[in-house]
Amino acid sequence: MESMYEILMGLPLFKGVSFNRLSEVIGSTKFHFLKYRDGDPIVSAGDPCTHIKFVISGAVRLTTVSRDGRMRVSQTITSPDVIAPDFLFGRFTTYPASGVAIGNTGILQIAKNDYLKILSSDNVFLINFLNTLSINAQKSVIGVLALSHGSLEERIAFWMVALTQRGSSDITLQCKQRDFYSLFGVQRSSFVSTLTAMQERGLLEYDQREIRFTSRPALIELLTNPQEES
Repeated sequence: MESMYEILMGLPLFKGVSFNRLSEVIGSTKFHFLKYRDGDPIVSAGDPCTHIKFVISGAVRLTTVSRDGRMRVSQTITSPDVIAPDFLFGRFTTYPASGVAIGNTGILQIAKNDYLKILSSDNVFLINFLNTLSINAQKSVIGVLALSHGSLEERIAFWMVALTQRGSSDITLQCKQRDFYSLFGVQRSSFVSTLTAMQERGLLEYDQREIRFTSRPALIELLTNPQEES
């Protein structure tokens, strides 16, 4: 069984810290190790984000639902991912998605105030967290450019990258097809043609009510190196 030190060293926000420094943190901070069974709720959309939550075993299925309930984006995150780290601080500090356990799942939870003390105690902790926030912020810059003048493929890719976390898998977008193409402001024929082309390149699979994306990194690659239109 892994020790607390080994678990922490495997988490992206604790990497690069010396054993002695991490031992000091463990001795002065309250770490809560929580266990969930398959299907147990872990977070709910709209709840205050008062703790940082690391997935240390198992998996979490996160689902974001539009206000009108017509669109649902789901993703799976696994260890060593963090649940919505960019909502711990800032103007909006509520969870954007609901999450349930997939199988037996372990969560390491640290209260916001305690985590803030950790960040201020060592530059390595702070840089790791800032890098996480920067990655999430930079994807928006790429996406805005795609929305302004990019192809429909790029616009679809941006939506999914923006609504999911780094490292997530099994990404699905559930919505009626007529809402799909209305969402992107295109005709049905153009939308279906684009989905078919993306499916032929192995980027997704789709039916009348759901789009299943095969790889989030492939969507990011599409945004950073878009296909030239013929």
